[in-house]
Amino acid sequence: MPALERLMGTRVVADPAALDGARWPTSAIVLRTAPDEALVLGLVDSDVVSDRHAIVRPETGLVAVWRTTAETARALDRAASWTSPRTPGSFAQGAVAGLPVKLYFETDRVLWIVPEPFGAEFEARLG
Repeated sequence: MPALERLMGTRVVADPAALDGARWPTSAIVLRTAPDEALVLGLVDSDVVSDRHAIVRPETGLVAVWRTTAETARALDRAASWTSPRTPGSFAQGAVAGLPVKLYFETDRVLWIVPEPFGAEFEARLG
């Protein structure tokens, strides 16, 4: 199983309408974690949103690993008490095996994102 690696991202907190109209880079994966918050995989500048009060900061406290859709399905069926979307491009967040995770689904793989302090426990429970 691949090891967790530090995720380079940007947390953007802004008015929901500003996030809806943001000018994200075309290659960016943007995970809407709350109506007024997004996690961008990769680094972006503060000019992506029109909200002059927006908070745009590098996110340095997350680790991540890609797993196959089959591995993900088995882990979720075994260790999650909630149903997640599993279609490409979908995003979900919740507890899996008692740990907070964010999941980004692609066709053949899923990105598992975990707060860095939970990294070792994630590998012990779900590795």
